[in-house]
This record gives sequence, C-alpha cells and structure tokens, in this order.
Amino acid sequence: MTHPAPATARLTLDPALRIAPVSRRTFGAFVEHLGRCVYTGIFEPDHPGADADGLRTDVIELVRELGVSTVRYPGGNFVSGYRWEDGIGPVQHRPTRLDLAWHSTEPNTFGLDEFIRWTGKAGVEPMMAVNLGTRGIQEAVDLLEYCNFPSGTRLSDLRVANGAPQPHGIRMWCLGNEMDGPWQIGHKTAGEYGRLAAETARAMRMIDPGLELVACGSSGSGMPTFGQWEATVLEHAYDLVDFVSCHAYYQEKDGDLAGFLASAVNMERFINDVVATADHVRAKRRADKRLMISFDEWNVWYMDQPASQTPREADWPVAPRLLEDHYHVADAVVVGSLLITLLRHSDRVTAASLAQLVNVIAPIMTEPGGRAWRQTTFHPFAQASRHAAGEVLRVEPTSPTYPTTEYGEVPVLHAVATHDPETTGTTVFAVNRSLDTPLSLAIDTRPMGSMRVVEASVLTSRDPYARNTADAPERVSPRSNPSVSTDRDGFTVALAPVSWNVIRLESASRTG
Repeated sequence: MTHPAPATARLTLDPALRIAPVSRRTFGAFVEHLGRCVYTGIFEPDHPGADADGLRTDVIELVRELGVSTVRYPGGNFVSGYRWEDGIGPVQHRPTRLDLAWHSTEPNTFGLDEFIRWTGKAGVEPMMAVNLGTRGIQEAVDLLEYCNFPSGTRLSDLRVANGAPQPHGIRMWCLGNEMDGPWQIGHKTAGEYGRLAAETARAMRMIDPGLELVACGSSGSGMPTFGQWEATVLEHAYDLVDFVSCHAYYQEKDGDLAGFLASAVNMERFINDVVATADHVRAKRRADKRLMISFDEWNVWYMDQPASQTPREADWPVAPRLLEDHYHVADAVVVGSLLITLLRHSDRVTAASLAQLVNVIAPIMTEPGGRAWRQTTFHPFAQASRHAAGEVLRVEPTSPTYPTTEYGEVPVLHAVATHDPETTGTTVFAVNRSLDTPLSLAIDTRPMGSMRVVEASVLTSRDPYARNTADAPERVSPRSNPSVSTDRDGFTVALAPVSWNVIRLESASRTG
C-alpha cells in the first residue's frame, strides 16, 4: 500500500509549561458483576491457574502489566440493585439473586471480601460504589462501617469474623451510578439524587471525614439533562463531595472511521463543560474548594452490536457472554487518544476508570478454563501507565486538519507529553488520526536542554481492523519505530496513518 507524501506537524517541549502532576488514579479500571468480568474473568476457582482464593493468577499478572492503579467496584448498573451483604460470609450461605440490570443470575460466590483480597494481590486501590438506586443512607453507612471501622461494632466485628482483621481502608466512594439514566434501577431526578447524595455523604463523613466522595454527573454528554443535572446536583452536594463523575463511550458509526478517530474531541468538550458548570456552582456558593472530575467510565463500546444485547424473557443465565467486543487497531488508537485527553486535563481530571477490565469491553480477554490474552487496547493503556510520570506538559501542536461530519475540522495530530524532573525522563504520546497520510512530527526540545531518544514505538497496521485473538495474541502490539532523526532543534519522527506512538527521551547528560 502506497501512502501520500508525509504531512508535517510540530510541537515544543518546555518543562516550564506544566499543567499538573500526573495522577496515578488516571490509570484506573472497572470491575462490574456483568457478563464474564468477574466469573471466568478474575474469579474462576476451577481454572488450572487459580490460586487458593479462586483468583486467576494469569489475569492478575496481566492486570499488573497493564499498570492499573484503582478499580471501581461492583458497578455500574449492577450496583443500583445490589445488596452488599449477599457477598460476605460463608459462600454456602449466600443467596442467589436476579440481577435486573443485566437480566442475569447472580450467585454471589464472589463478593466484597474476595474483591479486597484480589485488589491486594493485583496491587490496585479499591474504589467502592454504594447503591443509591434501591437503597440509601443507612445501607451506605453500614457498608462503610463494615469496610473501614477497626472493630468493636457488630458490622466491623462481622468483617473480622469473615477473615479480615484489618480494615479494608477504602478511601474513594462513588455515591451511586448513572442516576440520571432512565435505564437505572431507582432512577431519580437531579433534585432527588442531589439531596440523597448530599445526605449520604454527610452521614458517611460522620464516620470518616477524610473519605473522597464522587457524585454522579451525567452518564453522557448527549443526555437531555446534561449540564442542568450537574448544576442541580452540585447545588445540593458541592460542599460534601470531592469529585463529579463523567461517563463516555465511543464507537465507529456507519463506517465513518475518520469521525471515530476524532472521538476525543467529544471527550474534550465534555470535560470543559463539566468544569465550567462545577466552577459556576463554586462561584455562586463562594466556595474555596475546586471540584475535580472522576471520569470513571470511558472506553470504546459497540453498543448496537449483538454482543451488547442482554438475555431476554425467561433466560436468566449466570455470567453470560455480554459486551465482549473484540478490539482492532483503530479502537486502540482511539483509546490512546482518549488517554491523551485525560492527561491533557490532569489539572481537573484526577481519577478515571477504563470500563471494564476483563472480558466485558475490556483490554484483557479470557477463555473459561483456558488462556488469557491482551486485546489491542491493552497496549496504549499499559504504555501510558508505565511511562507517564512527573508533570503533564502543556503542548500546543501545529498540525494539518481533516474534515469530519460531526466535529468539523480536526487536527490530524493529537499529543501530550510528561516530564519527570527527578529522572529527566520525558515522554511524548502522539496519535496520527489520518486514514492514509503519514505525519512527520518535529519535536523541538531546545527548552529542555540536550536530549537523547531512549525509545520510540508505534502501534499500527496496514489493516486498521486487525485484531488479536487467543491463537494470535501478538498480531497487534507496539513495535520499534526506527524513523527518529536528530536535527538542530530536537528530533523528527514519522507517524504512520492510524497510529499510536510513544517517544521516550532523557537528558543527554544523564548517566547510569
């Protein structure tokens, strides 16, 4: 395949132009009792590689490689009908329930304490959601007491009796999930939810004032109540919460690959609008605190495909194959572009959760009783988590644009950089959105001093729809990009069409 002559783009790296520190919580993920995310995903006692707790050790190794920092649990839509008490204590005494959110049967053989043991082994921070759909203040306070109170009360002593003598110490809590959505069990108006969220937060802080609490924002920027929802909820809860949530999913529509590759334009606008609304409430209330964003659901999700259709009528299976999208190269490039957007907004987006972690619209796939492998989207997340460190730098690239139906003219280049002054490590993350034109990217490093290239890698393919499978798990993965050349201002690197790129630099004076 012959490509047109390269287009040119340029960006400058300047350590003085700092946005904010890189937040490790940007690289969070999400585990919901949905499809095979839990059962035959992270938990499969009969698997030959399962440990004594029934946890798949191959999945734990991949989660560690992925670099996940936090994991939101147990939902998602599932949490709005969940009774947390069902998932604690002896397994043989736990009830089997209908899960209305995903029209499935929940055996409750995996619950809160198993999840906490899994987070310890996977090296991630737990992020807990409370049910504000069918339940309310008392149940949230009870869950907090069970999890975090040392001992000496009925619920804390129950945790001890269930094998956890030390408190779980969960710091970050979501006050419900997508309560603006009519699909949500216990869906509420903004006023109803805002008052409930505020009263729940107030009660939880009576036990532990230092909790970090997330109020539900809109479940998407396309919701008819978007903007007004945030304003009303925060009028009630601003002083009592630390974050407002954003959720967004993207997919290629009607064969419009060019528009799909520009999905981050929507995420950028979404973040800016929520920040503006939160700051408007702050100004009205004359508050000192500035609210942060927890973008705790984001990903590529083909919602209209058969994989996303829930069971129907009398069929209530346990852990059915739901939302098992198989990702290709273009999906990975979009995921990388969304990560770039989250990093570019690190001054306000200080937590995020890729939804989800295993099997369900996930970077990791498993076979029951068999293999686990990396989807294409695994790689940009793992590279960003591994190499984004120190401070996010403000880069304003000059780039050609291309036309899109939904977003108008969009820059071909999407990029961000991070710089760690302690190690002198600087990393550029860049996406070429063009369908057919290579991009020659000039990186001006003069403000950084003398620099050298440590590594340059690219994830791309001649076929933007190439996928990884259990039989070909490495078909799509990052490979070395040998095109980097040095010039008087810094470096130039060639970015292939539809590609995710990582360029790692360090001070030329660094030794050892």
